[in-house]
Order: sequence, then structure tokens, then C-alpha cells
Amino acid sequence: MKTEVRQAAVVTVVVALCGVLLGLLWLWLAPHVPLIADDQAVYLKDSEGEQAVGVDGVFTLLAVGFGALSALAVFLVSRRGGVPLVVALALGGLLGALLAWRLGIWLGPTPDVAAHARQVGKGVTFDAPLELKAKGALLAWPVAATLVHLGLTALFGPRDPEPEFEQEHGHEQAGPYPSEN
Repeated sequence: MKTEVRQAAVVTVVVALCGVLLGLLWLWLAPHVPLIADDQAVYLKDSEGEQAVGVDGVFTLLAVGFGALSALAVFLVSRRGGVPLVVALALGGLLGALLAWRLGIWLGPTPDVAAHARQVGKGVTFDAPLELKAKGALLAWPVAATLVHLGLTALFGPRDPEPEFEQEHGHEQAGPYPSEN
């Protein structure tokens, strides 16, 4: 049990630290939401643009990919699995997603939109801060990791030994029900 808990702790930390890579990829690949300011307010440059939704979509798709890859890596390292390992995978995925979200916001454009608008001037296009409006996207990594690990374990994991069947009336039973002869 100590070995499983130690492995689980390592998996949690390694998977969570992968959140740095997810945050950097999200910052790099997410669409930029263009804003423009006049004398009175800041507006979306393209009011019908889908960039804000794209920011959430990119994060979600990247998180699902990270979940699948982290589950595959954990499965390949330890095929026997176990409950502590799966819990560590889910917890590490959640911590990694939280780290990626905060890192992307921290490294992205400034969250002080009014000050940024004053700095660039009236009529100049600038990028909105990186925001994750769909907070449920933070669960994409742990859910994907858990489901992929479950699927890999079900398909390729070690099997329990088949029970030996008793012989009855000189015939071997083919299943749990007695044969009719």
C-alpha cells in the first residue's frame, strides 16, 4: 500500500506540473478577442465574433488531449493501476487545469481593460484579457484522464484468472449453469 500511495503522489505532482505546458499552449493557441475604445467605453471590435467562445473551446480541447495523454502515460508506466493511482490522475488533472488557467491569465494581456484602453489610445484595437468563462472546462482534464484510463484498463489491463470448473457427471461445465444431457 505504501508503494501505491508513493506512486500516486508522484503521479499527482507530475500531472499537475504539466499544467504549465497546458497554460502556455492555451495562451499561444487561443484566439485573441479584439477590443476598441472611444471616449466613453470599450467595445468588442467585432460584436458578432466568436473569439471569446473559441478561448474556452481551445482550453477544453487542449485539456481533453492532456487528459488522454496523461492517462496513457500512467497506464503504460503502471498497468496494474489501482484506486490511488486513478485518484491521483484525476486530482493531478484538476490541479494542472487550475494551474494552466491561472498561468494563462497571468501571462496574457492585462486584466485592467480601462487602463490598457487609455494606454493604447482612442480607436486603436487591442486584445482583451484571456478569460475562461466556462469554468466547467476545468473538469475536462480529470474527466478525460479518468475515462481514458478506465478504457485502457478494461481493454488491455491484467485479467483475473478464470475460475476452474468442477466436473459433474464426467462432463466439464461450460458455464455457471449445468449442461443438459
